[in-house]
Amino acid sequence: MVDTSFSITQTSDRIASQKTFTIQELAKAIKGEIYGLNDFYCNSGFNGIFQTLNDAVSGDIVIRHWINKKGVEIAAEKNIACLITLNPTEGAISKSEEINFPVIVVDKIQYATSFAIKWTIENLVPHSKRIVISGTNGKSTTSHMIYHILKNSGYNVFTNTDAESEFNTLIDPMVAKMIAEQVINAQDVDVRSLDYVADIPNKSVFDYIVVEVSEVQGWGEELMENHALIMSSALNPDVGVVTNVAMDHIGLVKSIDEVFDETLGIVKAINKRAVVLNHDDERVLSMLDYLNPDVEAYYTSMDKDKVLNFIAPLSNKVYFDLEENSIYLNGVSALRYKELPFTSEHFIRNILSAMSACLALKLSVEDIISGVKSYKPLSRRFIKLSDEPVIIDDFAHNPDGVKATINAASTLANELNKKELYVVFAIRGSRGEKLNGLISEAIAEVINELDESNDRKVKLFLSSSIDQVNDLNVVKPFEKDIFTKTLDDNSVNYTHYDKLVTVLDDVYNSANNDDVILLIGAQGMDPAEKVLKDLGHI
Repeated sequence: MVDTSFSITQTSDRIASQKTFTIQELAKAIKGEIYGLNDFYCNSGFNGIFQTLNDAVSGDIVIRHWINKKGVEIAAEKNIACLITLNPTEGAISKSEEINFPVIVVDKIQYATSFAIKWTIENLVPHSKRIVISGTNGKSTTSHMIYHILKNSGYNVFTNTDAESEFNTLIDPMVAKMIAEQVINAQDVDVRSLDYVADIPNKSVFDYIVVEVSEVQGWGEELMENHALIMSSALNPDVGVVTNVAMDHIGLVKSIDEVFDETLGIVKAINKRAVVLNHDDERVLSMLDYLNPDVEAYYTSMDKDKVLNFIAPLSNKVYFDLEENSIYLNGVSALRYKELPFTSEHFIRNILSAMSACLALKLSVEDIISGVKSYKPLSRRFIKLSDEPVIIDDFAHNPDGVKATINAASTLANELNKKELYVVFAIRGSRGEKLNGLISEAIAEVINELDESNDRKVKLFLSSSIDQVNDLNVVKPFEKDIFTKTLDDNSVNYTHYDKLVTVLDDVYNSANNDDVILLIGAQGMDPAEKVLKDLGHI
C-alpha cells in the first residue's frame, strides 16, 4: 500500500508556505531530530536557499546524504544555517555538539529534499505551471522535448533534465538549488541584501517547470519507498506523464509489481489538470483506476485501431498511424514520419508523450508541431556520430531499452541499405547478477530474433571499459561471467574486450563505410564519442 502520509502532512504544507521558519518547525516538517545547537547557526537564520556544501554561504541550509566531522567543521566555518543529513559518520554528531552547530538527522532524506523543492517553488515561483515525467524508459527525452516545445513557444522554462539524467533522482537539493539560483540571477535587486530570499520582487521568472522524476530510487541497496509520490507531491504538478513500466533498478526492487507501485506515485500526485498515459502498456493503462477526481487522462499509442476504439475523447488521443506514417492529433495528421527529429519506434513514443503533455497544457497545435520539428535530441539518444560508417550512440541501459535500440539500429540499417550491423555494448558495472542477466537475455533474444527472421546478422562486441569507468562502475568478474554465460547458453557469438578504446578501435577498423556501428550502454559507453575523436575516427 502506498504511504501518502508525508505528502499531505499539514505541518509540512504550512511551513513550506512561509517565507521563513524556525529550526524546530523545520525538523518537525521533515521528521528529523536536532543535534548540537537548537537554533539556526547564523544570526540572521535561514535565508531561503537550500544548497550543497561546496557552494553554500552564510544563511543557506545544506542537505547531504552523509556528513563527517570535517564536513560539520566546514559548515560552521561557512556560517550556514544548519545541516540536514541521513547518515552522520566519523564523529559528526559529537563535533556538532562540541562546537554547538545544528545538525538535523532524518530517517528519510527524501523528506528533506522534497520539502526543499516545495518551499522553493511556493516562495520563489508560485505562479509557474509544473509538469512531472516518469517511467522506466524515455523520461529524459520526453522531459527535454516538453522543455523545448515550451521554450520554442516563447515561454520561460526550467528543467532538471540533462544528457546524463544527473539530477532526476531528486534525492539531493540540486533542483531546489538550481531553481533558486536562476530566479536570483533574474532579479534586478541584490537578493542577499533582502531579509529573506522569499521577498524577491519578481516571482514570475518561470512560466513552466518541467521535472523528470526517477520512478524507482534508492540509497545503496535500500529502496526509497514512494520516491516518485513524495517528490511529485512536493511539486504539486499540473500535468504528469508516465512513459512505461518495465524491470530496472534490480536490487532495489524485486518484481515488476514493485516497479508499478513506485511509478504509480506520479498518478497519485496529480490533483489538477491531466495525466498522460501510454495506452500500449497495460500496466500504465491500469493506472486509470487511481486517477484523482477532476484529473483528465490523455493517451498515447502506436496502435491506431486499439486507441481509437478506447472510450475516451478523440481530442485526448495522440497516436502514430503506421499505415499513413504520421502522428495524429484530434484525428488529423499533424506530423509526417520524415518530419520527426528521430524515427525509431521508442523515440516516436517519446514524441507522442511530449505532444500529449503540451496538449494537456493547452498549447496550440501549431506551437507543438513547430517545437517537435525544431527539436535537437539529447546526447547519447540514438545520435549519429559518423556517416561512413554510420555510427549511432545510445544510452540504453535496461532490458527493454536495449532491445528497442538494437531493433531500431537494424531498421535503420535496412532503410539505408547498409550491410553489416556491429553492436558494441558496455556491460554495466556494480549492478549485480540479476540486472546483467536480464540485459544479456534481452540482447540474446533480439539478436536471435533478427537472425531467425533473416532481417539482420549482428556482430556483437562487449566491453568492460576498465580504462574509462570510475570505482563505482567497475564490472565485477561475476557480472561479466553471468553476461557471457547467458549469451553462450543462447548460442550468441561475441567478442569481449577489457578496454573501451581497444574495442572501438578494432570495430571501427573492421567495419566498412557501408556498415552500421551501434554503441550502446550506460556508464562504460558514456566516453565513447570522445574516445573515437581521440583515435581520429570521427
